[in-house]
Formats: sequence, structure tokens, C-alpha cells
Amino acid sequence: MLLTADALGPLAVAVVLFLLLVDLMHRRARWAARYPPGPMPLPGLGNLLQVNFQDTLLSFRQLQRRFGDVFSLQQVWTPVVVLNGLAAVQEALVYRSQDTSDRPPWTVYEHLGYGPRSEGVILARYGSAWREQRRFSVSTLRNFGLGKKSLEQWVTEEASCLCAAFADQAGRPFSPSALLNKAVSNVIASLTFGRRFEYDDLLILKLLDALEDSLKEEYGFMRQVLEAVPVLLRIPGLAAKAFPGQRAFTALIDELIAENRMTRDQAQPPRHLTDAFLDKVEEAKGNPESSFNDENLRLVVADLFSAGMVTTSTTLAWALLLMILHPDVQRRVQQEIDEVIGQVRRPELGDQALMPFTMAVVHEVQRFGDIIPLGVPHMTSCDIEVQGFLIPKGTTLITNLSSVLKDETVWKKPFRFHPEHFLDAQGRFVKQEAFIPFSAGRRSCLGEPLARMELFLFFTSLLQHFSFSVPAGQPRPSDCGAFAFLVTPPPYQLCAVPR
Repeated sequence: MLLTADALGPLAVAVVLFLLLVDLMHRRARWAARYPPGPMPLPGLGNLLQVNFQDTLLSFRQLQRRFGDVFSLQQVWTPVVVLNGLAAVQEALVYRSQDTSDRPPWTVYEHLGYGPRSEGVILARYGSAWREQRRFSVSTLRNFGLGKKSLEQWVTEEASCLCAAFADQAGRPFSPSALLNKAVSNVIASLTFGRRFEYDDLLILKLLDALEDSLKEEYGFMRQVLEAVPVLLRIPGLAAKAFPGQRAFTALIDELIAENRMTRDQAQPPRHLTDAFLDKVEEAKGNPESSFNDENLRLVVADLFSAGMVTTSTTLAWALLLMILHPDVQRRVQQEIDEVIGQVRRPELGDQALMPFTMAVVHEVQRFGDIIPLGVPHMTSCDIEVQGFLIPKGTTLITNLSSVLKDETVWKKPFRFHPEHFLDAQGRFVKQEAFIPFSAGRRSCLGEPLARMELFLFFTSLLQHFSFSVPAGQPRPSDCGAFAFLVTPPPYQLCAVPR
């Protein structure tokens, strides 16, 4: 018997009321079990209307003051717990690492054509596929130079190319971000494809443009809506239309991989990470349990490009901005460079031990810039206890790294650029326990050693050759960043005058 229109109305209301009642009972059950406190969710919406997504960090600081270092939110139907402060973050990510290393499921990937064992490294679920790819990435990067003199020389060569590009500006005002992106992407390209791009190469220009669009989509509002309400992804073609940047970026990665296949000689040892991965794909043929497949190669390379390039180049953009805003700090760094390295020899990693102030500045740039303030979401794989609160299995964890890097109980001037945070009374460099820009635990950034190498070598090379200043007639730029997923410095120009 068909229902009439008059009967459908009351039935729909009854279904909605039933779902809201189930939702309320579910939340109350969690609260009764020492679930972390938080603002009261709205039925069907959770706390979406109670968090200012235009300034998430400010909202989280306010909620931390109100509810403490461990508080809960609800994103539509998804339970979320936000961890603040060093003690809570360490307890969850380090001491309970086994139980907090999972990632929330990323439904969008399935609708972009990736298989169940094709999740890359960064966003992959915690399990055998992730462990396989993490081990491969770490060992292969090490084999191709990470931690060795060969890669250090590659970075210093690229730093020389970057300095030459800065010199071409002839002291005129320019924005450094595009050149920084190209230089850092060449370091990643050396590891993944064994090549570098000229700064005017159309392929690298297209790749960087597509990567920028892809990252905007990855952490944009539409992505959050589709992950929160995945039923929308059943609309035919919606995923492709919603993520054109990711499609374009993937197509360019495919083009580079295809080019690599044509030049690869299987009788020779692998030349770089892509060759090494393709060897693993050959070995894994006929093994459905292996994560070595063409889809995952694309994702691993894309992960290395996006995470490895954007984070380091953004940090360098912060470094140059802070140098033009703090010329006294810039002069002290240059004085140390002149005393230890001089004006002719290229910087080396071995110089770090003799340059405590420069090291303090590089670390303070990372702390103050705070470029990934909320890290990458984790998910509990079993019921756990953190700071006395019970957190159920399957709960999304947001680690508020900003609350650690700018903790007012740890840092003397948490919201100001202050290199002395990393110096003792005798002027010696001291690395602070609360310095965790690369996160912590099993899912900490696998590219941390590479990033630290690049930051020191690029930064010292640039300050060895140039003095940076605010262009004459331009207002002093702000040091307040813009938050999306990354905290990027505001748009600015500088003048690079040869020393």
C-alpha cells in the first residue's frame, strides 16, 4: 500500500525525532563514562555552529579556558576530542601511541578512484599498509641521501640557484614565495624523480599551481561537508567536480611517473624513490595484500611533494618576513654567519654546532610561525584514558599543537618572535621539550630530518648573500598569519640587497 502525501509528513517527523533521540542517548552514554566535557551539541549539527571556523585557533583557546586541556566536540555525527597542552598531547601521541596512531576514514578518496590499500603515507589508516609504506619511505629516502653528504650537497646547490634567482631581482621589491616554492620542490624532485626543474619550466609551474589548488580543496569547507555527510558523494560526478585541483595535480604526478617509466632501466639499480617503488610493484604482482601498486605510488609521491614542499617553503617565507620585521635579529644572524662560515664557503650542516643564535632563530621561526597548528587528525583504535578522561574507540583526536608551541606557562613571550626562547643564560642553544612542530609519536612527520636540513641550509645561504628589508614606501607588513590548514604569512614584498 502506497503512503499518501498526508501520511508521509508525520512519518518523516517521527523518523527525525527517533534519530535525534538515538543521538542524544548516544551522547549521554559517552558523558556518563567520564567523557571529556564540551559545549552542548545541537541535534543533527553537533557543534558546527559553535566553533568559529574563520578563526578556529581562537575558538579552541576559548574552549580550552572554559573546559580544560581535554574537551569534546561533535562534528555532525562524528565525536571529536581536542587535546591541548604538552602533557595531554604527549600522553596521547607518545605514551598511548599504539592506540592513537589511526586516522579517520577519508571517504572522498574512494570516490576519487583509489583502492582500499591506496592511502599514501600521511592520511593512511594505521595498519599493515601504512607500516609497509612508512618503512619503505624512510629507508628509501635514507638510501637516496637523507642524512648523507650527497643530499646536503644537492640542497646547497639548489640554495645557490635560489640565491641567483634572488640576485636577478636586482634589489627591486618582490614576493619571495614563488621562488621558495620552486627551490624546495626541486629538493623533493631530486629524491622522487632524480631531477630538478629550471624555475621557468612550464611543468613545475603547472605542478605548483595545481598543488596550491589541491591543498585549498583538501582542507576547504566542501571537503569537510562531504566527509561529515558522505551520502552526498553518491551524487554522480560530484567528487570530480568538487576537487578539480586534486585531479589536475594527480594527472601531473602521473605524467612524471610515466616519463620515469620510459627512461628506467630495470637492469640498473634504482635511481630514486619512484624507481625503487616500481621495483616493489613488480615484486608484489599477484599479492592482493601488498600496498605496492600504481595508485599508491601516485599517492606516496603526491604526499612527499605536498607535505615536503609546502611546509618547508612556508616556513622559509615566515623566516624572511620575520627578518625584515626584526632587522636587529637579521644582523646578529649575519654576524654569526660571517664569523663561522664567512662570505665565500657554502654553509654546511656541521656549522650548526657553532651557530647557537642562528639555530635559535630557525627554531623560533618554526615555533612562532606555527604553520600546522592542529596537526593531522588521529583516531582512537580502542577505548583509552587521557588526563583522567575516557575516550571511546573510533573518536577523532585533534592535537592542538599551537596550544603547546604558544603555551603561556612554557614560553616567556608565546605570541611574540623571541629567539631567546632557545638560548640559555650563556647564549647556548637549548631545544625545548615543548617544541613539537613536527608532531610526536608514531605518526610524526617522516620528513623532519629533511626539513631541518633544508631550513638551515637555505636560510643561512640567503642571509650569507643578502640583506633583506621592507621596500621603501611600503607599509610594514603584519606578522599575523592566515589560517586554513596551514598558517601562511600575509602577502608581503621585500628587497634583497647583495651584501
